[in-house]
Amino acid sequence: MLLEKMSLGKLNCVIIVLVTYFLSQNAHSELQVGFYSYSCDMAEFIVKDEVTKSYNRNPGIAAGLGCDASVLLDSTPSNTAEKDSPANKPSLRGFEVIDNAKAKLEEVCQGIVSCADIIAFAARDSVELAQGLGYDVPAGRRDGRISLVSDTRTDLPPPTFNVNQLTQLFAKKGLSQEEMVTLSGAHTIGRSHCSAFSNRLYNFSATSRQDPSLDPSYASFLKRQCPQGNTNQNLVVPMDPSSPGTIDAGYYNDILANRALFTSDQTLLTNTETASLVNENARDPYQWASKLADAMVKMGQIGALTGNAGEVRTNCRVVNSYQ
Repeated sequence: MLLEKMSLGKLNCVIIVLVTYFLSQNAHSELQVGFYSYSCDMAEFIVKDEVTKSYNRNPGIAAGLGCDASVLLDSTPSNTAEKDSPANKPSLRGFEVIDNAKAKLEEVCQGIVSCADIIAFAARDSVELAQGLGYDVPAGRRDGRISLVSDTRTDLPPPTFNVNQLTQLFAKKGLSQEEMVTLSGAHTIGRSHCSAFSNRLYNFSATSRQDPSLDPSYASFLKRQCPQGNTNQNLVVPMDPSSPGTIDAGYYNDILANRALFTSDQTLLTNTETASLVNENARDPYQWASKLADAMVKMGQIGALTGNAGEVRTNCRVVNSYQ
């Protein structure tokens, strides 16, 4: 989950995982709720309408939304963009939702609403549609002009990370260990390709054929879904089998039952502090949902370009100088 990208691609996305990489060296203005109240007062409604229409056609889109605007940029002959990184492709999706919202906004408010803000609004709307808590989104972001595939290698946590590696990665973005555990709960929705967890099922170690921390019955189910040696890139399994399309605390219950899909999920029980948070979130789903909303707002402000930095793209897939 990028920190505007842990949405939601994070989220894969994550969630919804949100990450913004490029910090401006110019003076920044503060993001603010209601930023478009006077310049484009229908902005949030237009985005929500497009997200809702897409969700009604395909509820799974909720897990694919939630990233920063740099991931929207297409690759060029001289640069491979983030969206074409193995970490994002083919799991990151929902680009057409952002494109549709941007096109509608350009019709009524030309050059006003940034792609970065559209994504932040869409991530919030996806959470609501998946029965999570809604929240106000501070806006006023500008769009970056660079998208590098190399950024995904250092900013996206792989599914093999242990709890210490996760804590350190999130800390680099200014997020606490508790916020890391909270945001990991975005894995309650969405699906995963077999390659992300097959190492837990086959030839796990010299002493164990499969990960001993994985519930045997769940491991058997996963093996049926993802046979050893399978090369079909389209095979996927739900992240949270009991409620794959609902943002709830089922993720934490899965961890406690040793039925977490990724090593980076199950590892939360290997540390006293994070294990306590897992139990707390499982016991009090509403408190977790509230913490998730707060963490999403915080993520959306990390490294955001504002003021005169960056640009407001006309087309979210290309920087303005290429249009």
